[in-house]
Amino acid sequence: MAAAMGFSFALVETHKAVQSDASIQQTKATIILPTYNEKDTICPLIGQLIGLKNSFSLEILVVDDDSSDGTAELVRQLAREEPCIRLIRRLGRSGLASAIKEGLMDATGDVALVMDSDGQHEPASVYQALHTLIRGDLDLVIGSRFAAKAQIIGLSNRRTMGSNWANKWARLSLPEAYANLTDYMSGFFALRLDTIIPVIRAVDVNGFKFLYELLAVSRGRLKTAEIPLQFQPRCHGESKLDLAIFWDFLISILHSLSLRIIPRRAISFALVGASGVAVQLLTTQLLVGGFGMLFEQALPFAVMTSACSNYLINNTLTFHFQRLKGAALFKGLLKFSLVASLPAIANVGLASGYYNLIAKDALFAQLAGILVVFVWNYAASSRFVWNTP
Repeated sequence: MAAAMGFSFALVETHKAVQSDASIQQTKATIILPTYNEKDTICPLIGQLIGLKNSFSLEILVVDDDSSDGTAELVRQLAREEPCIRLIRRLGRSGLASAIKEGLMDATGDVALVMDSDGQHEPASVYQALHTLIRGDLDLVIGSRFAAKAQIIGLSNRRTMGSNWANKWARLSLPEAYANLTDYMSGFFALRLDTIIPVIRAVDVNGFKFLYELLAVSRGRLKTAEIPLQFQPRCHGESKLDLAIFWDFLISILHSLSLRIIPRRAISFALVGASGVAVQLLTTQLLVGGFGMLFEQALPFAVMTSACSNYLINNTLTFHFQRLKGAALFKGLLKFSLVASLPAIANVGLASGYYNLIAKDALFAQLAGILVVFVWNYAASSRFVWNTP
């Protein structure tokens, strides 16, 4: 069966020449592989990792987000032949960070290593990371794409520059104890589970990168090290990067800079709301200045235009894990309009009252109304439109 699927139990090359001492051989290591539609890479990857049984008491834990390409079925077949392979198939749950957290919480090893399943992380680095973790009595070892002797193959200059830029901003927002690290966005890292489980529990799975969130919530208390990573080109499948990922990075940085006091979604909702303010002000200016409408006539149209803009952007960015599509998108717009209707009336009433009774200043009149309704819109929309706490 395994041979028919192109699967071979091969020894990872890096540790052929390394003599494992007894203490390392007695250590149970869990390798966590988050997957989503990785049928072309998962079998060769597991085939390379299985040789680590010669060095550790090994568990390979595949956490699959209900792939539609048969990834889970392939892993299940492999697990029938090799007892150290285990599968978690997640239904109704998705997201890389949450898959990693679930895998770490379910791991039975003394140590664990997380790596991508798309073939871009070299399996030969696994032994080096685990050996460094165990022998160095560390809490966390990171495979860095930017450390000395690291190599990046097949990544565009644009992506490399983007990663460098992201690391610079991450360094500014994280505890100073981690200032010596070079890759805060790595998806390849090893952890000592007995000491780090309490930190893992606190990780926000809605964050940008699991490693970044782990470092942020640990408050500089982890003993860390890096190893150089040989980053390989993707051979199959497509990158999961999209606009929502970059938005999550921005929110993660702001969340850390706010000392993690303000909820992530509230920050995102506020930024989207700021764009809605711009939409409302521009719409009002267009209707009053361009079409000659009275301010009181233009304002309701501007408010509703802003509300529709906020809904669509929030659905794409703030609530992308609960993103509504198809008929649900239209139903969500109706719910959002209903939720926003009372504060919208309050917005118009407060703004009009300010304009007529306090000062003939359209800008401050509108900002007064917008400020009053923000908290209601955030709380009610989260619960009744996207069904999140």
